[in-house]
Amino acid sequence: MSGLPWEVALMLGQTIEKVLPITLMLAIVFSVLSHFWACNPGKPWWQKRELVTDMVYWFFVPVFARVLRIGLLVLGAGVVFKIHDADELIAFYDNGHGPLAQLPEWLQGLLFLVLSDFLLYWTHRLFHGGEFWKYHAVHHSSEELDWISAARFHPINLILGTIAVDVILLMAGISPNVMIWVGPFTTFHSAFVHANLSWTLGPLKYVLATPVFHRWHHTPMDEGGNTNFAGTFPVWDILFGTFRMPEGQLPATYGKDEAAMPGEFAGQLAFPFRR
Repeated sequence: MSGLPWEVALMLGQTIEKVLPITLMLAIVFSVLSHFWACNPGKPWWQKRELVTDMVYWFFVPVFARVLRIGLLVLGAGVVFKIHDADELIAFYDNGHGPLAQLPEWLQGLLFLVLSDFLLYWTHRLFHGGEFWKYHAVHHSSEELDWISAARFHPINLILGTIAVDVILLMAGISPNVMIWVGPFTTFHSAFVHANLSWTLGPLKYVLATPVFHRWHHTPMDEGGNTNFAGTFPVWDILFGTFRMPEGQLPATYGKDEAAMPGEFAGQLAFPFRR
């Protein structure tokens, strides 16, 4: 095997090698925590109906995102910066470029988190209306919401959301080195906010997105599905009037707006194009 197929196969193997131990760690952590602090008591995550679908997403999304992110960065460097040579491309992105790359790496990482969350807040709101909703509906289709549901995203949603934002910020000059710690944080936090936990974190609920905060977002649209769009920092919802955390209440029903969504991976990928 040689050329592109070999590169893709190698990337697939490397990604799975990284994802597998992280998945096992998250499974253990959230199994223990949800046993003591479940938001919605019931079946544990490993007994849920669409577990196989969520597991496929869990391993598919990192591979898909990595391939697309690299491809778009290469394309962007060629179109915007006129860089086509492989060695020049590596040197260009290796440690970032321009004024942003001169900042301390910890500050670049913080800037990346804040800017990406702000952009994703508005992208998220965009996906809740018009023709975009049919793609985002895949993510909202989980009726048995848990940490493993975090990766359930249609590829179009990924491309126009997380992947596009990452590419924009890296092309703007932020060093890819910040992803060494930003990546694990976002993976853990995404699983955390989808986990079946009754945690609000008290006054910290205004600082960092929590499981209860995000689980309200997965309730039916007339209940809370059009609130709590921020992925990491609820300040955006507070500033723009979309914050919802009813005192003394916990969300209980999820995925009801898309009851006709197929339960299997292939059916969900095709769903937006059949509507």
